[in-house]
Amino acid sequence: MMKWKQMPLNTQIFYYARPDQEEPFVEIITVEEAKRRKSICSNYEEEDDDTLPALKHHSALLENMHIEQLARSLPARVQGYPWRLVYSTLEHGTSLKTLYRKSSSLDSPVLLVIKDMDNQIFGAYATQPFRFSDHYYGTGETFLYTFSPHFKVFKWSGENTYFINGDTSSLELGGGGGRFGLWLDADLYHGRSNSCSTFNNDILSKKEDFIIQDIEVWTFE
Repeated sequence: MMKWKQMPLNTQIFYYARPDQEEPFVEIITVEEAKRRKSICSNYEEEDDDTLPALKHHSALLENMHIEQLARSLPARVQGYPWRLVYSTLEHGTSLKTLYRKSSSLDSPVLLVIKDMDNQIFGAYATQPFRFSDHYYGTGETFLYTFSPHFKVFKWSGENTYFINGDTSSLELGGGGGRFGLWLDADLYHGRSNSCSTFNNDILSKKEDFIIQDIEVWTFE
């Protein structure tokens, strides 16, 4: 007759079945060890929360997943800074002139976030705020990005310096050969995305021509 040894009261039994092992197995640990492991897991979860930057305003377009992936892609000089909402079509209306006016007092990079009528999220990081200009401006840290269908960043190719250009009729990011990486009209209603030599990017939206649902512009300070 087999005798069973009584287990101490301060132990816990875990039954494991892993796909990478042929046979399941049992692990017996103390309650103190179980608490220690739970504490470690909690710390990891807290660290994951800490990876999200602080947003001074609620975003109607970005979820935590978007924010985390964008934050990791930002240049080091703006990482760690809180994000402040500068312009929103929901709050300020659909006008490129208003976007320029809201950005006029800025002296820091900005993040453009677009949601189109296909519910796709994409946009650009610009090293200088959007403004009226008769020539292209910006630096090689400028990039385009899309979440359609998966997150992807398109950095400067080095082929030209057509980073940002804005006038009363449109806002352009990236260019070459008459094709823009991202183009928005004066009413912030119609947009277009082409592959351009500045960023060697894919089309950011599902199709080249898209209808804008909403726009947000964020800065870092």
